[in-house]
Amino acid sequence: MDVIRHPDMSDVEHILQRPAQNLEHLREPAMEVIESVRKDGDAALQRYTLMFDNVVISSPAVSSAELDEAEQRTPPNLKNAIEQAAKNIKTFHAAQQQEVKKISTMPGVTCWRKSVGIERVGLYVPGGSAPLFSTVLMLGIPAQLAGCARVVLCTPPNKSGKVHPAILYAAKQVGITEIYKVGGMQAIAALAFGTKIIPRVDKIFGPGNAYVTAAKQLVSSMGVAIDMPAGPSEVMVLTDGKCNPSFVAADLLSQAEHGADSQVVLVSCSTIAISQTLKILQQQLKELQRKDIASKVLERSVALLVKSENEMLCVANTYAAEHLIIATKNAEQLAEKVVNAGSVFVGPYSPESAGDYASGTNHALPTGGYARACSGVSVDSFVKKITFQHLTQEGIRGIGAAVEAMAEAEGLQAHRNAVRLRTE
Repeated sequence: MDVIRHPDMSDVEHILQRPAQNLEHLREPAMEVIESVRKDGDAALQRYTLMFDNVVISSPAVSSAELDEAEQRTPPNLKNAIEQAAKNIKTFHAAQQQEVKKISTMPGVTCWRKSVGIERVGLYVPGGSAPLFSTVLMLGIPAQLAGCARVVLCTPPNKSGKVHPAILYAAKQVGITEIYKVGGMQAIAALAFGTKIIPRVDKIFGPGNAYVTAAKQLVSSMGVAIDMPAGPSEVMVLTDGKCNPSFVAADLLSQAEHGADSQVVLVSCSTIAISQTLKILQQQLKELQRKDIASKVLERSVALLVKSENEMLCVANTYAAEHLIIATKNAEQLAEKVVNAGSVFVGPYSPESAGDYASGTNHALPTGGYARACSGVSVDSFVKKITFQHLTQEGIRGIGAAVEAMAEAEGLQAHRNAVRLRTE
C-alpha cells in the first residue's frame, strides 16, 4: 500500500482517480448474447448455461421441492443469521414508506403524490465463488415492502445444476418463489425481454461481473430500467491517532478480499495510525483464505497522510466512496459533515461487514463516484411516484387566469382553451 504524505487538496481527485472501467470490448459479446436470447429464447439460455456454467439445465425454473431441499440443507446457525438480518433490514426499510398527504395549494386545488410498486422487477444474484445470498435480502425485502406484484430472481447454477441452498432459503424468507437457474449476460437478457419460461420485467436490480454490467448497460439503452451503474466495490477509512489499528486493518482487508478490482483507501491525520495499521494489515493478510486476491488489491491501494480532520473530510467528500468508515474519536461529529458517500459507518464498532449483512441498511450502493449524485437501493428504488391533482369549479376559476396567461405566452392556444372553456 503506497503512502502519500500531505497531498495538496487540489490534487486529491487526481491521486484517487479510479481505474477507468472500460466495458467497450464487452459490448459486442454482450449484444450477441442479448440478441440470441431475444431470438431463440429458452433454447439460447440452455446453450449459454452449458457454455458458461458447464452444466445442462433441462428447465431453469427452481421447483418447490428444490426450495424445501435447500431449507433442509441450510445449517441452523445460518438460518438464524439470515432471519435476524431479514428482520433488521425489514425494520429499517419499512420506515422508508410514506403516507399519502393531500395538499391544498389554493382553494379548490388539491394535489398529492402516491408511491406505487413497480409491477414486475427482476433480481440478479451472483452465485460464483461467493454466492451472495445477502443480496437476496437486500433486494427482495424492499421489493416486498414496495408492493411489487411480481418479483423474479435469476441466479447461476453450480456444476451440479443446483442453486446454493442459502440463496434459496433467503428467497423463501422474503417470499420470492419465482426463481430461475440462469446467470450472466443471458439472465439479464431474459429478464429484459422475456422468454416462454422467464417473464419480461420492468426494472432489473443486482450486482455482477463486468459482463453482467455491460449487459445491464445495453438493455438500459434499449428501454429497460436498471438500478444503478455498477463498478468495482470500494471502501475509504478515516482514522486518527485514537483509532484501533487492528480494527482498521480488518476493515481494509474486508474490502480487499471482495474482488481483484476492489478499491481500498486509508486516510489519516496520524503518522503512527498509518504505520501501525499497515503493519497489522500484513499480519492479518497472511491468515486470509482469499489473501491472493487481497494482496493484488493492496498493491494498487493508497494511504493518505493529511494535516487535519478537515482535510480528511475534504478527501472523503471528493472521493465519494461507496463505503465510508469513520474510525475517529469524534466520528459522529465528522459524519454530520459527510455529503458524498454511499453508506457511512460511524465509530470503532461499525465495520462495513455489519452493513453488508445485517445492520438493516442496504448494501446495494453507488460506486465509481456516483455517490455524488446517486443513492443506494431503498424502497424508493422499487416504486414510481405518481402525482395527482383534483380541481373543483372554484379551483379552476381561481387558477384559470394564471394558466391562460402562461399558455398564451408560450403560444399554446389549445392549453389556454382547455381552461377557458371551463371558466366560461
